[in-house]
Amino acid sequence: MKKIPSGLYLITDQYIVKGLSHIQIAEKALLGGIKFIQYREKQLSKRESYKIAFQLREITMRFGTALIINDDIDIAMAVDANGVHLGQDDFPAQMARKILGNDKIIGLSTHSLKEVEEAQSLDVDYIGIGPIFKSATKDVREPLGVDIIKEIKKISRVPVIAIGGINEENIADVMKAGADAAAVISAIISREDITAAVKGFIRRAGDVKIK
Repeated sequence: MKKIPSGLYLITDQYIVKGLSHIQIAEKALLGGIKFIQYREKQLSKRESYKIAFQLREITMRFGTALIINDDIDIAMAVDANGVHLGQDDFPAQMARKILGNDKIIGLSTHSLKEVEEAQSLDVDYIGIGPIFKSATKDVREPLGVDIIKEIKKISRVPVIAIGGINEENIADVMKAGADAAAVISAIISREDITAAVKGFIRRAGDVKIK
């Protein structure tokens, strides 16, 4: 049975914090209780990226955590990851489904209501929407604000993951707006204690859901 992301969704990036690898970031986050990790790597060779993904798959399996591979279907298949996350300009979602089958998770990035509407006809398991706030890692788009989450929830048939500039101060607003999960990068991995940061985010997201 597929585990669709909910609550906190961590994206690894070893270039934000120099000296910490994807593996080290993941290990610290797993100790904090993270249940969904996306491996995003765009600078290494395919061979090196595969090696990292393989190690991530081994440790996430030990913790019962889902591993999503960003963009790369080949690597996702090679390491038997839980699924892939695709951008608007990446491999077509419908073809990805044919290749990966129905048991794998497919997520799709969207950046507007129009793209969300178009995604409703695709065989994806969740959509990402962002940037919600000004992002420390992606500054090419204007922030959409939390209100767009409310609009998207009215039309989306699949869970919605908010991304972009989410931190401990605003994650409550994101979850209250109806997001099923919040994707976080720098606000967690730039912290000195990643394990504690993950616990804090999970607690804040959970508190909103409980209420």
